[in-house]
Amino acid sequence: MASRRYGGPMRVAVVGAGSWGTAVAAMTVATAETHLWARREELAARINSAGANEAYLPGIPLPGDLQTTSDLGEAVAGADVVIMAVPSHGFRAVIEQARPFIDADTPVISLVKGVETGTLLRMTEVAAEVLDTDPSRVGVLTGPNLAREIALGQPAAAVIGMRDLTTATELQHLLMSPTFRVYTNPDVVGCEAAGALKNVMAIAAGMAHGLGFGDNSKAALVTRALAELTRLGIALGGQPLTFAGLAGMGDLVATCFSEQSRNRRVGVELGRGHSLEQIVSEMHMVAEGVKSTEAVLALARRHDIEMPIAAMVGAVLYEGRRPADLVMGLMTREAKPELHGIG
Repeated sequence: MASRRYGGPMRVAVVGAGSWGTAVAAMTVATAETHLWARREELAARINSAGANEAYLPGIPLPGDLQTTSDLGEAVAGADVVIMAVPSHGFRAVIEQARPFIDADTPVISLVKGVETGTLLRMTEVAAEVLDTDPSRVGVLTGPNLAREIALGQPAAAVIGMRDLTTATELQHLLMSPTFRVYTNPDVVGCEAAGALKNVMAIAAGMAHGLGFGDNSKAALVTRALAELTRLGIALGGQPLTFAGLAGMGDLVATCFSEQSRNRRVGVELGRGHSLEQIVSEMHMVAEGVKSTEAVLALARRHDIEMPIAAMVGAVLYEGRRPADLVMGLMTREAKPELHGIG
């Protein structure tokens, strides 16, 4: 793909060298000059010298032509595409620092599945607020995308949520490979909301596993979790069918059942009786759901949407309640039609 500015190779900046940012950078380097930004200078140096990101993707070699730097301006300046891969709680600060280096016509893609605490904004909304970029060219890449599996070249699929379909199609071709299939969807709100909300539900699914519940219980919980995130997603302006696709059901299934899911792992340990402080201190990477549950519940209150599973997760995370004590409350709620709040 030719650069829009210089007539040469496409130049991609991936901002954030965690597991998913690194995996995406390893994919785009096959079709574009790619610069990966790491917050810590020592991490950038280790990636360059070792040809691997042992901190976040141990044992997986990275392409030799991937360039990693801790200089944000160096990574972003002149990029034809900026891909944001920093956690939601640091997203605004980093994109504000990157703003002087991002041209107004540069499309921006978020990989981040979270909601900003306080403002309750999705990451594309934060980016559109900070940057001069046309909001129709700010989008999200989402779906059942466990970074390690994708970095290993296992077949996977994702969806780009972006209103400008011409730009979305360009990015689709940039990211597509024989092992990574990418679709487009103009429903940015639905795609992004589904990704943010499913992290909360993955904690609940982990709790069910940690409590020793069987497959019937887990299947029922995940199905009702999908109903909850669909209700809130529609209230935010998303389209119902989006939640049946890769951004919704696909991502929810992967996150709720995979042992690689950080949010599920938090839930499992909570279900086994461990404290949140202990769990978080032992985890090397961020579990977005721990921070975003509060924001998701605030969104639900703002739109008067009932989310009993998310409320249970919030009670455990922030009020110190025991998961086992809350199950009966979920099971004995008032009987409702299955599609309540969705039809």
